[in-house]
Amino acid sequence: MGYRVAVAGATGAVGREIIKTLAERDFPVDDIAVLASARSVGQEISFGPKRVLKVRNLDTFDFAGWDIGLFSPGAAVSAIHAPRAAAAGCLVIDNTSHFRMDHDVPLVVPEVNPEALQKARRRRIVANPNCSTIQMVVALKPLHDLFTVKRVVVSTYQAVSGAGKEGMDELFTQSKGSFVGDPPTSEQFTRPIAFNVIPHIDRFMDDGFTKEEWKMAVETRKIMGGDIRVVATCVRVPVFVGHSESVVVEFEEPVDLEQARAVLREAPGVILHDRREDGGYVTPIDCVGEDATYVSRLRIDPTVPNGLAFWCVSDNLRKGAALNAVQIAETMIALDLLAKKAA
Repeated sequence: MGYRVAVAGATGAVGREIIKTLAERDFPVDDIAVLASARSVGQEISFGPKRVLKVRNLDTFDFAGWDIGLFSPGAAVSAIHAPRAAAAGCLVIDNTSHFRMDHDVPLVVPEVNPEALQKARRRRIVANPNCSTIQMVVALKPLHDLFTVKRVVVSTYQAVSGAGKEGMDELFTQSKGSFVGDPPTSEQFTRPIAFNVIPHIDRFMDDGFTKEEWKMAVETRKIMGGDIRVVATCVRVPVFVGHSESVVVEFEEPVDLEQARAVLREAPGVILHDRREDGGYVTPIDCVGEDATYVSRLRIDPTVPNGLAFWCVSDNLRKGAALNAVQIAETMIALDLLAKKAA
């Protein structure tokens, strides 16, 4: 007994990671369809060690009779096909930005706000948050429950895989070219990314912040509730996979460092790796292929009342996208929000 699952955007970096994650976690799949644009139809994608799936056309796919749609085809495409799938009775978990701030669509990180999934009954669409938001709120949630978050200042160091396969290809090409004297060509990023950092992700807004920075602020409030103030600086760095964040938090209540350590050690989805010695922290290369959000460099911020600073790292393709989407589906099953069908 299981579910019929459709993966939209299956040929992209996140789509492939979703398919890999479903197989690795032994998700109860009775049938699976992998969907993409017409130009990808017929491509083959492995599902587990023994099964090969052929890509089907998202534009013409009939979602009637399918239970779960895991979407990552780009916001404009999700805007068209996610409501179509939901209308056919398929529960859509969408990785794009299109539905995140829709009042009627829950924005969910299962370790943080699983109760919000009750709201999915109405539209049959659940939004997956931005990758940089997900890892931050996973780390903040246990601390918020203990001390109540008031304000967050975060600087992100985001891998090029956040811009998709094309971003990864550009970093590879520019890095290789630098050793043979080829001038860098920048198509995916506004400046050369190899051996550089770029303080610009997504478009600029009228107030000088970028859309990525705005997302972190508004999504954090929607997920965690309350009037948490967030100021973010989002930076693209020459790392293939794994987002890092420097987070400084001001709380309502006095902070006890040992209490903070203790609650983070027990928090779901968090691994505390914090030793005050050379190498006693986690870097993005350490988190590739891992499910957890790693917290390091935990320390009191003496410049504000009730301040705490830490470093957190997570695989942006897994917890920042694919894993979180699959965990949403798993949580909906656990909460009996999806009726299990006979095989």
